[in-house]
Amino acid sequence: MTTERRLARAGFTLTRVYPVPRERVWAAFAEEEQKRAWFGAGGTFEPGEWVFDFRVGGRDVDEGTFHDGPVSRYEATYTDIVEHIRIVTTYDMWLDGTHMSTSVASFEFEPIDEGTRFTHVEHGVFFDQFWADAPNREAGSRGLLDALGDHLARQ
Repeated sequence: MTTERRLARAGFTLTRVYPVPRERVWAAFAEEEQKRAWFGAGGTFEPGEWVFDFRVGGRDVDEGTFHDGPVSRYEATYTDIVEHIRIVTTYDMWLDGTHMSTSVASFEFEPIDEGTRFTHVEHGVFFDQFWADAPNREAGSRGLLDALGDHLARQ
């Protein structure tokens, strides 16, 4: 059995206003203990390999198994970091060992009267049997930003 070879592309922009200073939102990305508390956390996921190397050229890995079966693996490389201003990464996702996508994501941190405006812009390419999953990436990213908001509210 062969897999159909095709690509899908997806892009989106998500904006959140977090009612905390920019430095606190930044720390949730830049400090390992904080990032681990919200990124990929939750009761539906058994954590596996974790690597955190927050610097330009550094690499993050977050692998885990969903309780209903598949193993998800995220590998990111930081390509640009300007403290308290922006983070840019390229990242790849695997599902059960099969490479499903490559993305470029940027995160911007802007101080506003209400706290911090956070903007996540992403462009992804989805491979072969995962082409139909492209719209789900935005939903997954929304969930991560909600988890970030919950984390910031608990601090």
